[in-house]
Amino acid sequence: MGRTNPTYRDALRAIEERWAEFRRALRRRDQPRFDQLFEYARDHADASGLLNHQNPLLPALLSIDLEQEARLDDHEERLEELEAAVATSDDQEAAPSDSDP
Repeated sequence: MGRTNPTYRDALRAIEERWAEFRRALRRRDQPRFDQLFEYARDHADASGLLNHQNPLLPALLSIDLEQEARLDDHEERLEELEAAVATSDDQEAAPSDSDP
């Protein structure tokens, strides 16, 4: 029987293990952020595995970038909603009411 080729998820796990010492050296507040980056990479592991890149770190980094772009889009959308709500509130306060002399 032939050997089974390692999957991209196996390669990603190996990368995470190689970075374990770096993670331990991070401040405690940054460790969950570090873990989240690898979660982003795992979320795109199927697409990264199809790429079959020589350096598995590059698809992981692009996966992280994609997720952070999505988060930025969400924040920008939320900011636009809040700005619109504030503008509407300001317009209502500036409009004269019937009870004003």
